[in-house]
Amino acid sequence: MNTLKISQKIYEHYESKETIMNYYGLLAIYGLVQTAEVSEDSELTEKFKKILSNFPDKMEHPRYNFPNYKIGGIAKAYAFMKGFIPEAKEQVREYADEMMKATRDSKGIMCNPYKPKEELIWVDIAMAVTPYLLFAGTALKEQSYIDEAAKQTFLIYEEFLDTDNGLLHQCKNFVGPGKYSEDHWSRGNGWGFLGLAELVQYLPKDSIHREKAERYFKDLSKAMLPYQSSRGLWRQEIPFEYSYEEASGSGLILYGYGVGIRMGILDKETYMPSFIKGINGLNDLTINEDFSTELGCPECLCPGEDEEKGTIKAYVTLKLPYTDEHHSFGLIMLPLVEAYKNGIVDLKRN
Repeated sequence: MNTLKISQKIYEHYESKETIMNYYGLLAIYGLVQTAEVSEDSELTEKFKKILSNFPDKMEHPRYNFPNYKIGGIAKAYAFMKGFIPEAKEQVREYADEMMKATRDSKGIMCNPYKPKEELIWVDIAMAVTPYLLFAGTALKEQSYIDEAAKQTFLIYEEFLDTDNGLLHQCKNFVGPGKYSEDHWSRGNGWGFLGLAELVQYLPKDSIHREKAERYFKDLSKAMLPYQSSRGLWRQEIPFEYSYEEASGSGLILYGYGVGIRMGILDKETYMPSFIKGINGLNDLTINEDFSTELGCPECLCPGEDEEKGTIKAYVTLKLPYTDEHHSFGLIMLPLVEAYKNGIVDLKRN
């Protein structure tokens, strides 16, 4: 089956289950925009344009850590950058300006806006901030947005890097002042990798940020590579061989690998076998016959209580995967689009 068609079918299954919104829903819409763009499907294009037009006024929004989610977040900024929705210009600018004023910790990393004195920071910020500001800055020719996009992901990478294995921890100050979570969570590493992948993909070739973006991207790519399972996925706790294989982190890693191979930043001979194995693993293990999904880790911000909070044990045992987990849809769609761009046009479906 065509990889873009599989992506579309996953979205259709998702929208049959619930209203698609919040950040994980916006990532699925981002996947839909990319699917429509690459397939040049006019009906699918009109579909995502209609979906994005519902933000913000036709949605009942929960409280957000990042208000750009209210207007469609990454998906809207990307669609605007690509010229699909020029009418979104002032919305995209307004929420980029809002983000530029967001609460930061003492090092300049955006932090939880509701408890600013605690300086709660987490790697997910690379997903929430970098793509939106990068796309907005590119489209609006606002260098300050692009500079902040790069700054946030670089700071996050440097803050959470475990120099012993090259992987990332998820958060700081949630366990206690100055303390990091013990994990090397797959989706957390994927969030950091997504920020870097979008930078290497969309920064101008002569950008002052490009050398560092490519270096960090290649370093994290290399660090994750040895931990791919024999079935093509990465585990919930990446280095722990008895942890379960997890869909969303694997999808983000594969998306980044696809970008890196296609851009000529990652060595094709080294990474393409891993990419192919991973795409086949996603197809075989995480996508059911009806396009429901498996192996997705639920919400997982520093899990556990008391002395177990933020421990590897808590990440592995308290957050177990289930069918149709919210984060899984978009994060499986994105690497499928990258697979198509890298010449993997069809996958065998059971």
